[in-house]
Formats: sequence, structure tokens, C-alpha cells
Amino acid sequence: MHFQGIPFEDTGFFSGLIEDYLGQRDELKPFYGRFPSLEAFKGQIVDKQREFPKSHRIRVSEILSQQYAALKVTDQTRENIEALKDSKTFTVVTGHQLNLFTGPLYFAYKILCAVKLAAELSEAYPDCRFVPVYWMATEDHDFEEINHFNFRGKNIHWNREASGGVGRMDLEGLEAVYETFSADLGPGKRADTLRDLFKNAYLKQSNLAAATRYLANELFGALGLVIIDADEPRLKALFTPHIEKDVFDNLGYQTVGKSIDRLEGLSRDYHIQVSPREINYFYLLDGMRSRLVAREEGFGVVDSQLHFSEGELRSELREHPERFSPNVITRPLYQEVILPNLCYIGGGGELAYWLELKDYFDASKVVFPILLLRNSALLITDKQRAKLEKLEVDVKDLFMDPERLIEKRVRAISEIPIDFSSQREHLKKQFQGLYDLAGKTDKSFLGAVKAQEVKQLNGLDRLEKRLLRAQKRKLTDTVSRVRDLQDSLFPGGSLQERSRNFSEFYLDKGPALFEDLLQGFSPLDMEFSVCTD
Repeated sequence: MHFQGIPFEDTGFFSGLIEDYLGQRDELKPFYGRFPSLEAFKGQIVDKQREFPKSHRIRVSEILSQQYAALKVTDQTRENIEALKDSKTFTVVTGHQLNLFTGPLYFAYKILCAVKLAAELSEAYPDCRFVPVYWMATEDHDFEEINHFNFRGKNIHWNREASGGVGRMDLEGLEAVYETFSADLGPGKRADTLRDLFKNAYLKQSNLAAATRYLANELFGALGLVIIDADEPRLKALFTPHIEKDVFDNLGYQTVGKSIDRLEGLSRDYHIQVSPREINYFYLLDGMRSRLVAREEGFGVVDSQLHFSEGELRSELREHPERFSPNVITRPLYQEVILPNLCYIGGGGELAYWLELKDYFDASKVVFPILLLRNSALLITDKQRAKLEKLEVDVKDLFMDPERLIEKRVRAISEIPIDFSSQREHLKKQFQGLYDLAGKTDKSFLGAVKAQEVKQLNGLDRLEKRLLRAQKRKLTDTVSRVRDLQDSLFPGGSLQERSRNFSEFYLDKGPALFEDLLQGFSPLDMEFSVCTD
């Protein structure tokens, strides 16, 4: 597989905030700690090693061993879990929802980016060990976001009623999904591998968290990936002091709100991803995840009859910390409290809300991680590459607006020139003589000359556009093929990785798909990868 890097800002798919972060805009520097580079990790290691308690390491390692008890664990993963007890072992973390059969391609890109970064850090800092971690978002309750995946342009849905944290859901109804997917896969050894993978994950596990852990372990366990489910009372117990500060002192609301005000003051183009609430926790039970709110007398749970006095809620937190589920504001802090983590790897939207949290981390006396934009990629098959070459379309041009791309190709292949630049220059020279004449005779005539110049230049623009439209009609076959090719690579006008599932590429390449991506990705280069066979 051949890799070509394109600067993220040249793709047109990333926000101004992320582009400014990648460009290290001075005004943004107070909103993060260290910018990602190999050298930056030296200081990050020192800070995290000094701050992270030994007792946390032992507990996390033991809990992970228990979570893996029912799985076939690779030597690499088992060694990484055991190594977490050592003060010289650190993690690099990525997180994702429990999407059905991994959901979009970037699920895999996140994990491969974490694995590759851990390997690069191991080479740069041989005295330490670096463990890639996938944080399963088991407590999320937005089932509609995760109940489907796209296979060859078809959305395969898991249709059922759902409520509460998705990780605790049973797997009822997935037999029908399996039958649909199995029929669509068709024959072949790789198709059989995918069938078995789906069957063993979703028809033989106890809940969605277990299914996702099984699936990710089968796909990436050989790379040493460690998968954590933080919906665990003993982990929540480590985080209890920070829960108290948010619930009873509104620390998250106060600090993040001020950070948002400062960010918005830097640019109107900085769109805020998430806003804090006074209390940034849900109350979590089986089949229920509802917001915890302050009321005139004590606390309540939205859409329920549950009510607590302050004393009762403090007791509930001490006795049942697992019932307090962090939202998007507090989950990052939870992650950094329970893991010896150096770096969080996420997409543009995730990094945008992490940039709101630096002051919150500082107030909580927790080291803020390095933020790394995950690898992104465009996978181009042999057939698509051949079409690109035949149409003489440059890979970088694929990221252009569709109409601009069509216009560029039509201008390039048209038998007649569709460029009136020379006529414009000639016209401007003619009018310059009129300007000189008006300046020597009647300066009031200058306005009339200017108006006539603008009129005639606009006329040339209209003629050029009309000629371009005519050539598009004449070259309709080429226009159609260019448009179809771009549509196939950018489904719905969006990045391929946001909709396509790994399975259709696995059918073509097998395990080499992930092997090639891992070899080609270079996380700290922070470029978009175009991958061609």
C-alpha cells in the first residue's frame, strides 16, 4: 500500500479551531499543555510519573485482568496489563462508542494510531513501556448513534428498544442482523472469517460491552491493545473526590464555562462542541441513565421520582460510586485519574471539547494529557486508482469542491481554451488609456469609465462561464465519470472513514488491511493519509 500525506488543513474537512491548534496559534496555547512531538513526551512522562499513585496502578491492572478473564488474551496484551503496575509504564488512550461491528472506519484508525504511537514512544524512550488503550464508552446512552453500520452502501440496523448505558444492554435481536449481514457478505474465506467474527462477538457474549471487547481483542489483541470498561465500581471509587467537587461545588461548570468564554473571544469561527451543566453527571442504573440535577431541597434525577438530600447523595456516592456516570465534560478527567496516561488520541470534534478542559484539569490538580489528532485516511482500491490515472485526476484534487473539480478537469481537457485572462488584460490596458485621458480632460468622466470597465469585464466573465457550461455538456461522459469517482470516495460529500465499515475493505485485503495501515501511519506527522494499492 502506498501512502501520500496531505496537510489536514488542505483537505477542507477540519474546523478552524483544529487548524489553528495544528498550526500552534499562540492565542490557543493556554488551552492545552504540551503540543505533540517526540520531545514533548519527555516532560509529560516526568509529570505523570510524579503525579500518578502506585495504588491506582495495581487496582487498574487487577481489574483489567478480571475483565479479560473470559477472553483469549494474547501474550502482548497480557504483558501490557501486568506492566501497568510498574511506575515506568504509561498509556496512550483513544476512546470510542460501542458501534455495531466497529461502525465507521475511523474506529480502526484511532486504535491503530494509538498502537503506532506507543511503538514510536517505546523506541524513543526505551527505559519506559507504553501501552495502547481503547476506552470503551460503555456508559453512553445514545443507542441511535451506534445501532447500525454501513456495508457496501447499505445501512444494516439493529432494531430494538433501548435505554440506559449501552454497555449493559443484552444482545437481543442481533440474530436477525447477523442473517442480513451474512447474506450480504457472499461466499469466500474472508467472508467466512467476518461471519465468525460477528457471530462470536454478538451471538455468544452477554452484553454489548462484552461483545465490543471481544471484537476489538480479536482484531487488535495481537498488537498489544488493552481494552478498558470504566463502568466499574472499584474504578469509580478512585474518582469519588472529583465527583464530589463537581456535584457539590460545581467545579466543572465554573471552570469550563470561563474557558468557553475565552475561546469564543478568540474567533467567531470557534464553534463550541459541548457546554457544561451545573452538575456533569448522570445517575446510572440498569436500563436508566438520567441527569442528576440540583433542586430547591437537595437533588433529583430527571424523568424519575428519585430524590436525595445532600447527606443522602454523599452516602449514595460512597456506597455506590458506579451509579454516578460522567458526561462528556467529566469523562476525560475520569480517564486521566485512573490511567497513567500521557496522550489522548481523538478526532477533530473530540479535541475541540478537550481544549475547553485545561483549566478544569488544573483546578482538579490532574495532569492534562497531550492531545493528538488521530490518523485519517482515504482508501483507494486498484480499480479506483486506475480510474484516477485514466481521468488524469490528481489525488489532492479529490478534496476539492465537486463543481470546482469538474471545472478544473473540463478546462484541462477541453480542445479549446476556456480562459479569458489575456482578453481581460487587453481590456484593462485599453481602459487605462481612457483613465489617462479622463484625468487630463474631465475628471468627472472617471466614474463613467470605471462603470464601463466593470460592465465589460463582467461580460467577459459571463461569456467564459457560458463557454465552460457548453464544454461540460460536450464532455458529459468525462464529467460524469469524475463525479461518480469522487462520490464513491467521499460518500455523501463526507470523508469515507465516517461512513464505510472496515469489513468491505477486509474482504479485499484480509488481515493485510490493518498491517498496511499500521506500517503507513505516522501519528506525529499529523497528516491526512491517502492510501492506494
